[in-house]
Amino acid sequence: MRISLRSKAIIQQAVALRWGDRAQVRLFGSRLDDSAKGGDIDLHVQVQGEVDNPAWEASLLAAQLQRQLDGRKVDVRLLGGHQNHLPIDDVALSEGALLT
Repeated sequence: MRISLRSKAIIQQAVALRWGDRAQVRLFGSRLDDSAKGGDIDLHVQVQGEVDNPAWEASLLAAQLQRQLDGRKVDVRLLGGHQNHLPIDDVALSEGALLT
């Protein structure tokens, strides 16, 4: 997994401040490949209960993390409550590395 301890802690803290214990965050995508170089940080955040406007909330978190991680591009997929389950959710849930 290609993510520093500092980056991991920043991600964990940002997710916990927004959703507390109701959330699990997973790293997935190219950052799981130790032999690769570069790439954005793909995060899957699963929240128990409903999330008002999940696309907006995911964008806010991504923007916050990009600022805190020195401009590194961050993509966030937020899955909560009765939201439509997409194929990307299956990939993240089966292959992703749990950060929280």
